[in-house]
Amino acid sequence: MSPLFAAFGPFAITLLLIAVGAFPYALWVTRRKPSQPARWAVIGIAVAIAAYGAGTLYGLAFTNPLDLCAHKTGDGVYMDAGRDYRLASVSVDSFPPSITCRWTSGHSTDLVWFWAPPLLYAGLACFALCSALLLIDSSKRQEDLAERGCDA
Repeated sequence: MSPLFAAFGPFAITLLLIAVGAFPYALWVTRRKPSQPARWAVIGIAVAIAAYGAGTLYGLAFTNPLDLCAHKTGDGVYMDAGRDYRLASVSVDSFPPSITCRWTSGHSTDLVWFWAPPLLYAGLACFALCSALLLIDSSKRQEDLAERGCDA
């Protein structure tokens, strides 16, 4: 079951998270009417979280990395699906997400989807830029209030 999840699960869960998150986001936008940078900051951090989750196969990389890489045979040996190679090692890096399976044949496979790291970095960059814009706007508002003699 895990190889099937590793193949299709991250993409499906990411789409599900986006669909489920769209409703509260739309509610927040229509009721609170936040600024454009605030909207994009929320979108950026949501994209980064979903991409990180997809990159770590939603936590299975940390809890079951062996099961993600190979099928466990009856005698407890992890074998490559459809080949006669045994699993030599698995390395898991938390940031940027990376799951590398190394086989006795000498080849290695990376289980992280190709789109997850660029999407993670794009989401973090969007969040950082929009947060900086919000801070600059906030400091300008405080300066304007101070010039008018109002207490902030």
